[in-house]
Amino acid sequence: MKMNPVVHFEMPAEDTKRMSDFYAKTFGWVLNQMGPEMGNYVTAMTSECDGTGVPKERGHINGGFFQKNADNTAPSIVIAVDDIQKHMEKVADAGGIVIGEPVEIPGVGQYVSFTDTEGNRASMLQPAPRTAVPQE
Repeated sequence: MKMNPVVHFEMPAEDTKRMSDFYAKTFGWVLNQMGPEMGNYVTAMTSECDGTGVPKERGHINGGFFQKNADNTAPSIVIAVDDIQKHMEKVADAGGIVIGEPVEIPGVGQYVSFTDTEGNRASMLQPAPRTAVPQE
């Protein structure tokens, strides 16, 4: 069976400005506040990336911060899959619960969350084909 890697982390934040300041000052991360069309998500670049946005060093991942709410208070991981529909079936067959339907994140891919058999929330991402992005 093919192993599916962890490709992204996500953590909740009550105050995105305070959170961004903390991680930038403490760890040198580059944080980017997205707009309301992206749920005010904050991307976190934790490693130098190539022209496609992928970390240059193997084993490094980037992440992001979402608005904390009563239903979503814990950090989670995002696992890359080749076929999100197939893996949604695998989650259900193994005793997990898929949360909603996949959403398309422009330029990133299809994304859906799930809970595992222990009640941990995680997500799956079927990545979109990578193209070079302009570097600043």
